[in-house]
Amino acid sequence: MSIRRLPEHLVNRIAAGEVVERPASALKELVENAIDAGASRIAVSLAEGGLSMVEVVDDGCGMTPGDMALALERHATSKLPDDAIDAVETLGFRGEALPSIASVARLSIESRVRGADGWRRVVDNGALVGEGPAALPPGTRVKMEALFERVPARRKFLRSARSEYAASVDVVRRLAMSRPEIGFTLEHDGRRVFSVPPGDSQPARVAALTDRELAPNSVVVDHVRGEVRLEGVIGLPTFNRGVADHQYLFVNNRPVRDRLLAGSVRAAYQDLLARDRHPVVALFVTLPGSELDVNVHPAKTEVRFREPALVRGLIVGGLRAALDGAGHRSAQRPSAAALGNWQTEPTASTPAQLATLPLPIAERQYGVWDARPSYAAPSPAAPAPQGRAEMATIAPPAAVEHPLGVARGQVAATYIVAEAEDGLVIVDQHAAHERLVLERMRRAMADGGVASQALLLPEVVELDEAACDRLEPRIEELAAMGLELDRFGPRAMLVRAVPAMLGRADVRGLVSDLADEIAAYDEALSLKEKLDHVAATMACHGSVRAGRLLSVAEMNALLREMEVTPHSGQCNHGRPTWVKLGHNDIEKLFGRK
Repeated sequence: MSIRRLPEHLVNRIAAGEVVERPASALKELVENAIDAGASRIAVSLAEGGLSMVEVVDDGCGMTPGDMALALERHATSKLPDDAIDAVETLGFRGEALPSIASVARLSIESRVRGADGWRRVVDNGALVGEGPAALPPGTRVKMEALFERVPARRKFLRSARSEYAASVDVVRRLAMSRPEIGFTLEHDGRRVFSVPPGDSQPARVAALTDRELAPNSVVVDHVRGEVRLEGVIGLPTFNRGVADHQYLFVNNRPVRDRLLAGSVRAAYQDLLARDRHPVVALFVTLPGSELDVNVHPAKTEVRFREPALVRGLIVGGLRAALDGAGHRSAQRPSAAALGNWQTEPTASTPAQLATLPLPIAERQYGVWDARPSYAAPSPAAPAPQGRAEMATIAPPAAVEHPLGVARGQVAATYIVAEAEDGLVIVDQHAAHERLVLERMRRAMADGGVASQALLLPEVVELDEAACDRLEPRIEELAAMGLELDRFGPRAMLVRAVPAMLGRADVRGLVSDLADEIAAYDEALSLKEKLDHVAATMACHGSVRAGRLLSVAEMNALLREMEVTPHSGQCNHGRPTWVKLGHNDIEKLFGRK
């Protein structure tokens, strides 16, 4: 078969296949054009998730009639003033977006330059169907309708209106997050989805577009290494989600999806979150244009770094430094849901009224009891319930002096109850001590090694042969952490010493869990990350267990160490170690507010 030139309309459709996959991809190109035009406000309107109509209105520089005609030709752009494509700073520069969209939809463009009259141009699936004067304020209005209506092979592969709407919202949210100096408004079928004003601070814009509760439960990142700068907002480890849908990454204000960056976020949170939980982050990386390639994907959703290891190290180091600075902070969720779980006992003055009282929660929800037990008055001889108390040898410290307050007691031999200046603090003693032990081990490792305590009689731990094979190459690394092991036959390990700070640890459970951790992470993580996982497992086995009674002095010592220990607001698995019930919430429980 001989080689031939493809006709222009077919070339346009092929180009459209690279740029326009769905309404959201066309919307991305139109909003990026508005940003590059210097707009201070951008309004987006959708109908049926973008399947019927997408409209973008901006107050940017506008286009003259001649520029408008040229913009609808392939490879025509105002965003590349010279041949230095490596130094491009605009979001788009290929010059294919508008002609590609116009070749598979009905595209209407209205634009006006300040000090001149407006002009309108309409292209229907590649054919010019009308143009003429238009009345509009300075800026540009672009409307796309009936996408792929005349390309049924592409139309049938579009998803439902709900799915296309979700993708379009994600596109606008990411672009709005990357430009806090620009105001964005998004409407769908006449309903306002969100509106953010221009001039927001970066943390405020991120919180407005993700979760309003992110602002008080986050830390700001600002880290520089050489010519590369990392900024952004990251949630506390306890402020997490079950899916990674609230992780936003930007390179030179360009929204990207990059495995390197996503992997760096996981590495930074790797010992602060459970495996099935994901942090909320919005990271902005800024570096010279010569250090990355932004033209590796037609839609420019991916980038290639010249030194990826430098960028990865910057992200991991920057996030860890910011989280270290958070100290003992823990995410304090809105109290409304928690308050709703508290029961207030209704009152009754007669037996008839008593019979109408609601059944206990256990009866109503789970049907535990077949019949409501009758109330019996306490026997005069029965001892009154008593709480555990201790004689104070020294005056207790004032609650105002400490963020986590002063211990007042212990509940269920698991939770420490403390009084702070601004409310009631409840601490999970096992989770808190687990984090403290991990941070002690880290400090000891940084200072040259963890002190070990020899066992009076070495203990033999039987495992399967594969688990022993995984542990044997790590014997030296584990020895630096205070755990001395030797291979003892094909299916056993001999434990000679354990980390001194763990005290009376469950040796068998510890070694078994370490073998499992190494199996899960041995191939995917660096040596330091592997050691962090091992340390976390050791800390879990060496921490104060739930069910252990603590003295008041021990409880206060735990609180004071939490206040000066990094990451003490969450355990090694990402769960909060303490929660606070503020005075206002307590007053609401008793109807005082």
